[in-house]
Amino acid sequence: MIKAGIIGVNGYAGGELLRLLAGHPQVEIVAAASRSQAGRRLAEIFPSLRGVAIGNLAVVSPEGPAFSGCEVLFLCTPHGVAAKLAPEFLRQGGKVIDLGADFRFRRVDLYEKWYKVAHAAPSLLAEAVYGLPELHREEIKKARVVGNPGCYPTAALLGMAPLLKAGLVKEGPVIVDAKSGVSGAGRSLRADLHYAEMDGDFRAYGLVGHRHTPEIEEEASRVAGREVRVIFTPHLFPVSRGLYATIYLPAVRTLSDAELFEIYQDFYAGEPFVVPLPEPFLPQTKGVLFTNRCQVAARFDPRTGKIIVLSALDNMVKGAAGQAVQNMNILYGLDETLGLAAPGIWP
Repeated sequence: MIKAGIIGVNGYAGGELLRLLAGHPQVEIVAAASRSQAGRRLAEIFPSLRGVAIGNLAVVSPEGPAFSGCEVLFLCTPHGVAAKLAPEFLRQGGKVIDLGADFRFRRVDLYEKWYKVAHAAPSLLAEAVYGLPELHREEIKKARVVGNPGCYPTAALLGMAPLLKAGLVKEGPVIVDAKSGVSGAGRSLRADLHYAEMDGDFRAYGLVGHRHTPEIEEEASRVAGREVRVIFTPHLFPVSRGLYATIYLPAVRTLSDAELFEIYQDFYAGEPFVVPLPEPFLPQTKGVLFTNRCQVAARFDPRTGKIIVLSALDNMVKGAAGQAVQNMNILYGLDETLGLAAPGIWP
């Protein structure tokens, strides 16, 4: 059994991670930490854990000795925190999966520019692996530190990677217009996220400067082998979970929809969690809720010369905790789908 610990367990991503790891046949959760919830039982924080064995586990402080017995540490913390906690755990021989932003970038100057903090462990960026398995599986297998991608970048990159790799995208900005359920904003109390504020509402945020922009650009450029510029606009829509991205890419030539489907099918052949859809089907958020799957579809618009790609996933699973579990499975040589194979919930 893999002995796992979670720091930042009280947030939505931490709670989803608990749900998935509690049902994983090869994992034992031995420690869970939160400064604000230390001393409480997990079932007091997450009512869904009442009657479940792991619900009786007491939450501890992140600074306590409880994590010395862990083999893998999941960090569900705000940016700037994971980089301070990871080095000591790595010195003890453990592995780190960071669900925050601290280990997603290869360049420290890029991280510091967009997140406005000094990186506490810049030397680790050289060995940290961007945890998108469909692009970096072989690197993840040998990693000590995995930077779990953000939910928006996961949807965007899985949507555009086959086209960028095939050289089918012209120079010029790629437009990523994406919408996320409110759980993506976290569990902290904010007036603009109250039920009365969100119910029936739809709005953009982070316009021209969202922190996921450089993450998408850095990885997209790596796939394409050239610089890729992205115009990224996120939105909140009034559902608890789910993420939908519409991506517009300038095409180098005319493509049939059948050819596009074949490109995606070939690129994701053997991938357990990416589902290319043929005509007439299009991605739906309800088609992926509570799963680690991402549905993608592409169409060519002959009038504008643009490829339109649609990508849908659950922001709490493939966009956060599920992808972290997938990365853990890869790190430890397990079946990649272990603990993640269950179908979603419909309707």
